[in-house]
Amino acid sequence: MNTKTTTTFVDHFLIAMPGLCTGIFADSVTYICEHGDQGAMGIVINHPLDLSLEDIFEQLNISNPSHPHHEPILAGGPVSTERGFVLHNDTSKHWDSSLQVSDTLCLTSSQDILAAIARNEGPSQSLVALGYAGWTAGQLENELANNAWLTAPANGDIIFNTPIELRAQTAASTLGIDLALISTDIGHA
Repeated sequence: MNTKTTTTFVDHFLIAMPGLCTGIFADSVTYICEHGDQGAMGIVINHPLDLSLEDIFEQLNISNPSHPHHEPILAGGPVSTERGFVLHNDTSKHWDSSLQVSDTLCLTSSQDILAAIARNEGPSQSLVALGYAGWTAGQLENELANNAWLTAPANGDIIFNTPIELRAQTAASTLGIDLALISTDIGHA
C-alpha cells in the first residue's frame, strides 16, 4: 500500500488525548520536527527528567559554564534516549548538526551548541531533551484517525516561556479546548 502524506504536521504540536493515559505520551505535547512519506519525528516538550543542563555539562565534560544552568532536561521521546536534542530559536547560527524546522526554530543534535550555551553564546531560547518520538510511514496518520492526538500550530512562546506543567493545556487552549473536559474514552463521532 502506498501511503502518500498530503498534510504535513511539521511545526505543529501533537497534544495527547486523555485516552493516551500511560507511558511517555500520557499528558504530552510533542513538537513535530519532521513529517513525510517515510514517517515523522518530534520532541516531547513537557516531560522533565530528574536531570538539569548542569548535569549534562558535567557528563560531557563541558567545563567552565559562565553561570549555573538549572534548566530541566526533558524526556523527548522513547527513541534513542541516550541522544541529546536541542530545540532552539535563532536560526541564523549554524551548528554541526541542525535541522531548520521553521523560520524561527531549529533542532540541533551536536555538542557544539551545548558548549555555546554553557558559555552564554548559544541561542537565546532553547530546551534540551534526551530521545525523540518517532513514527513509521503512516503510523501517525493512523493514530490521528483514531483520535489519539489533537493537532495545533506550534507556538514558540508555549515551547520556551510557558511553565512545563502548563504546556499541554496551553497548547490545547489555542484550539479553544480544555483537556480536563475531554473524556478518556477514544471513539468516533
